[in-house]
Amino acid sequence: MRKILTCEFSMDTACIELKYSDGSMVSIDTIAVENEVANNMYERSELDYLIYNDSVAYAGLILNGDSEKYLKMDAGGLFLLNFLFQISEQL
Repeated sequence: MRKILTCEFSMDTACIELKYSDGSMVSIDTIAVENEVANNMYERSELDYLIYNDSVAYAGLILNGDSEKYLKMDAGGLFLLNFLFQISEQL
């Protein structure tokens, strides 16, 4: 099973880059994701918060296909924190 060694946001490319223990790398284009998923400035703001403050949770949302579910939830509750914790554990 491969594990994440690093997960960081690159301001130069506007991508979140994940490096795995087996040497593979994944790059997530955050601008393209926002254009596809976010429907308004509030949803973009939610995604931006994750990009800058919890890159691993953001990567988990995108790679697991849960970004739309996350954006439809009530932000700020324990349910949201539990959801992000579950996503982080799956990575």
